[in-house]
Amino acid sequence: MLTAVRHLGPNWYAAVMGTAAVATAGAGLPLSVPGLRTTCAAVWALSLVLLVTLLTARALHWTHHRDQARAHLLDASVAPFYGCLSMALLAVGGGAVTVGEDWIGAGAAVALDAVLFTAGTAVGLAAAVAVPYLMAVRHRIEPAQATPVWLLPLVAPMVAAAVGPLLVPHLPAGQARETLLLACVAMFGLSLLATMLMLPLVFARLITGGPLPLALTPTLFLVLGPLGQSTTAVGSFADVAPGVVPAPYSEGFGILAVLYGVPVMGFALLWLGLATAHVLRARRHGMGFAMTWWAFTFPVGTCVTGATALARHTGLVAYEGLAVGLYAVLVGAWAVTAFHTVRGLLSGVLLAAPRTALPAPRPATVRTTSGAVR
Repeated sequence: MLTAVRHLGPNWYAAVMGTAAVATAGAGLPLSVPGLRTTCAAVWALSLVLLVTLLTARALHWTHHRDQARAHLLDASVAPFYGCLSMALLAVGGGAVTVGEDWIGAGAAVALDAVLFTAGTAVGLAAAVAVPYLMAVRHRIEPAQATPVWLLPLVAPMVAAAVGPLLVPHLPAGQARETLLLACVAMFGLSLLATMLMLPLVFARLITGGPLPLALTPTLFLVLGPLGQSTTAVGSFADVAPGVVPAPYSEGFGILAVLYGVPVMGFALLWLGLATAHVLRARRHGMGFAMTWWAFTFPVGTCVTGATALARHTGLVAYEGLAVGLYAVLVGAWAVTAFHTVRGLLSGVLLAAPRTALPAPRPATVRTTSGAVR
């Protein structure tokens, strides 16, 4: 067991995120399908089991393979995945209130969400500062190395902003509710502005440097994450704002949900088409399975919840249809990716040492490519 976790990187939390996304996105769909909510509750329970399992395995990794863990932090291709830990905690916590309460009860769901939200937010804010800091002072990065993976630690506070409003109604009325809501708005702005700084670097590299390496091509879907999650966040603000903030501002949140969400969702659909074209090209050129395929899941899930929020605040059937269509894509992507992941685990391929082992950490920098594709 101890040997098996030596090469278990933080990117594995993406499996938790993708699984939780299937549950929460499905539970919020603007349609009634017999058995759908029960299925979503079961999928959420699976995401909780996966989270506990990975937290345990990663604790063993840090305890018994500290050299490898340190090397991951000093590797520019792996360090951004530490944002996935935060998002996994937040996704499972939000799912507890959204659909998990059907199985564990409302009280336990709120308590679980409060714990996971607090931990996930703290880890996310730390990653949003620490990872860019390491990229600036410890990693040696060239413009041609820019990938959408760089967005992961910056999107984590946006996930906190989107799921935090779920806890607002469970706080005492007055200062506590307003403080949490405005804290979520602050994290929304933090993540949005940071993403706006990073995304041009990724797009410029794509245009001037050509297509990404085959194994990294699925990470283009990661760009959908901040787009869909921010649309979800503003919709959540509008849902809970009445009675929490004064009337003019509560109405403003409702306006923001539409005036921000509609154009951003439009850009998300544009990027979805671009990313899909790149993936089809990569597939024709021999792209095989890698853990980066989980990028096909949770970013699409944020677009499902974003479209659902727009359907709720605009009343347009078009957004309801968009949410259902994107959810079908999400479920298909999750099923395929989960199948290949389980097969890779059973065969031992996914937990095997990379072809070129990580060198011992040095004061300057450590460069590997294993974490991004394992």
